[in-house]
Amino acid sequence: MKVTEIIAKAQESGKARFSFELLPPLKGDGLHSIFDAIDSLMPFEPAFINVTSHREEMKYVERPDGLIEKHVVRRRPGTTGVCARIKQKYGIEVVPHVICGGQTKYDIEDLLIDLDFLSIKNVLALRGDAMPGTHRFVPHAEGHAHAEALVRQISDMNRGIFLDAEPNTNHRSDFCIGVAGYPEKHVEAPNDLTDLGYLKQKIDAGAEYIATQICYSTERLLRFRDRCAQTGINVPILPGLKPFATKAQLNILPQTFAVDLPQLLVDKVQACKDNDEVKKVGIEWGIKQGEELLRAGFPVLHFYTMTRTQQVQEILKGLL
Repeated sequence: MKVTEIIAKAQESGKARFSFELLPPLKGDGLHSIFDAIDSLMPFEPAFINVTSHREEMKYVERPDGLIEKHVVRRRPGTTGVCARIKQKYGIEVVPHVICGGQTKYDIEDLLIDLDFLSIKNVLALRGDAMPGTHRFVPHAEGHAHAEALVRQISDMNRGIFLDAEPNTNHRSDFCIGVAGYPEKHVEAPNDLTDLGYLKQKIDAGAEYIATQICYSTERLLRFRDRCAQTGINVPILPGLKPFATKAQLNILPQTFAVDLPQLLVDKVQACKDNDEVKKVGIEWGIKQGEELLRAGFPVLHFYTMTRTQQVQEILKGLL
């Protein structure tokens, strides 16, 4: 089932649904951490599960002669395999992240063909981050510089159009395409209006729903929904939530995700004696924000779990 169909059914039934995002395991690890995370969330009937995709990075190794060798490595490969295994084992819809970074258009086409053969019908199309250790996204010479172009490539495949007009076939993929949205604007956008313009371009290119960046303010999420509607963006929006867990996140989250933390949340976290107390604050904040978003008409809440699910479980118990 497509994500848009899941959202529509949740809206019609009035039953709140939840989705989750997981990381592929580090290279050399098995799937036990993934399965443990999903097992802990199964009582809450996940609507679907996102699996992130990670681009290459540079590893520098000193040779015996003292010279330095540069290796291109991927620390978390296996997104497609993880998705296929989750769908096989649990029967839950999966949403692999498809990124521009580090890939040619032909790499992406081959990946999409594999996903199509595996009957995976949902994808989240992202530009992706800059290569670790760099400060600016640089596209592959034969790849895409922006998510809009990636969405167009996927949309073309849905119409039976492949690169170089090959293969000569009438087969069409049937992907439901999601994209990212930023309630507090993307860090690289000069202003909110420009950022919404970029989002509109992705929707016009064929994207069918929006998953937002982490946001701790219900007010900002509602304002984002309103501004989308005013811009002519009328696709479903999934608010992105992540339980606050440590005092260090007061600095890490704004730096990593360019989010603005509400002062009330900052005050509550700063007043905590240790991270155990912070986790309790994170659960309380997650329940309160989740209740507000459900009342405001968001039928599906999307949790960034990163395979750490204990707080999410407690939040969902509070919401149910």
